Amino acid sequence: MDLRAYTMIAALLGIWVLFSLSNEYFLSPRNLSNLFLQMSVTSILAIGVLLVIVAGHIDLSVGSVVGLTGGVAAILQVWYDWDTVPAVLVTMLVGVLIGLFQGWWVAYQAVPAFIVTLGGMMAFRGLLMGITEGSTIAPLSDSFKSIGSSYLPMEIGWGLAALVTVVAAFSTWNRRRSRKGYGLALDPLALDVGKVLLTVALVGTFVGVMNSYKGIPFPIVLVLMLAVLFTFIAKKTRFGRHVYAIGGNQDAARLSGIHVRKRIMWVFVLSGLLASITGIVLTSRVNAATIGAGTMYELDAIAACVIGGTSLMGGAGTIFGAVIGALVMASLDNGMSIMNMESFWQYIVKGSVLIFAVWLDMYSRRRKQSS
Repeated sequence: MDLRAYTMIAALLGIWVLFSLSNEYFLSPRNLSNLFLQMSVTSILAIGVLLVIVAGHIDLSVGSVVGLTGGVAAILQVWYDWDTVPAVLVTMLVGVLIGLFQGWWVAYQAVPAFIVTLGGMMAFRGLLMGITEGSTIAPLSDSFKSIGSSYLPMEIGWGLAALVTVVAAFSTWNRRRSRKGYGLALDPLALDVGKVLLTVALVGTFVGVMNSYKGIPFPIVLVLMLAVLFTFIAKKTRFGRHVYAIGGNQDAARLSGIHVRKRIMWVFVLSGLLASITGIVLTSRVNAATIGAGTMYELDAIAACVIGGTSLMGGAGTIFGAVIGALVMASLDNGMSIMNMESFWQYIVKGSVLIFAVWLDMYSRRRKQSS
């Protein structure tokens, strides 16, 4: 993690302290467990949206895709009595096809992503209303509900904490060894050791708090798995490097031989896939599909990305930052709800945070350009 990541964690802890002073229940294990469950939905969605933004585009349809795919999963479960596994696979396929459809319009027909996904936001919401006939579809099978509401046994939670400790220590050692081999400057050993110890302390505290309630919620494990996978894709694969290059300068990327249109289409496919996974998690958690599911989720996902350091101009952003941004948004929602703040104040606060985050990004860019 870089300095900015630790700064975001410090800001998050500050928000938690502020809400805990207003309500002692905020930092209780039960509420923190609910908070992380709440955050998992936005996190999965934000990972897909981040790739689209990094490529220099936007996806306003993901909230409606969440609702539509959740509705598809519920219909297959309740109306047609499908088992969980085939229902989940077909739902994910629907998300991929939606992303393929929108990506084709953006990449190969040169229709602005804002227009395509704005139209998709309305069309997919209407399609959801049509296929569900405006009704709530419930209840779902126990195996499907476990996707969004199950918890890991305590032993497995501590095992994961030990694994993270080993990975953090090994990655730090390997990075120092690699930089030393290339003759590059090394950070002070004490700083690297401090970073590892801080990571271990945060992970240990998280597992301890979760285990004091029911254990680590499975959706959080899913978030971590997807975050690791897409971090690898973004940083270690040709596809990921191409996406960042396209967002940084599309003309230069094209001249360097990158197949820009294909890459753009694929980021929308991945966004659709992750939106469908979000729809599955949300539907399983609430044990129902409704026509209002996913409403305004696209704004939470975009805000999570921007708060986490993703530039709306493209070419910059990290998966870890988007996940922390999602946790910030969920913390604001949860904390203000506990304080019984009026709903209009909640919208004002979240909107103001988004504006400030975008301003901060623009201000940083101007400073870099002027220096």
